[in-house]
Amino acid sequence: MANTKAHLEFHALDLGAGWETPPGYPAGIQQKILAGTLDEAGKKGCRTRLLRFQPGAFTTAPFVHDYWEEVFLVSGDLWVGNDAQGQGGEKFGPMTYASRPPGAWHGPFRSEQGCILYESHTYDPA
Repeated sequence: MANTKAHLEFHALDLGAGWETPPGYPAGIQQKILAGTLDEAGKKGCRTRLLRFQPGAFTTAPFVHDYWEEVFLVSGDLWVGNDAQGQGGEKFGPMTYASRPPGAWHGPFRSEQGCILYESHTYDPA
């Protein structure tokens, strides 16, 4: 599997369907894969997804992974650095961006109003 995605021209996205809770995430946080496949066990591939937090959803511990991650906050609010009860952190709004190399710890995260993130995940080619 190369770090490639299908050629997709502009098309409407159905934001009412195709959402699923990613493994290890709490209820209230869902992803919708837009393109690509990320093989975390084989440490290869790439994907683009939307990640949606329902109002009040939060994670309880920091994350780390072994692939590059770019995140763009499309809409809503995202708080970074909350505690295990979903309190505190620094608030970010739409049109904010993060780029993280493999091994960078980040989070936990929460959203008061709900949010949609556009994310790109990529393993460096071997």
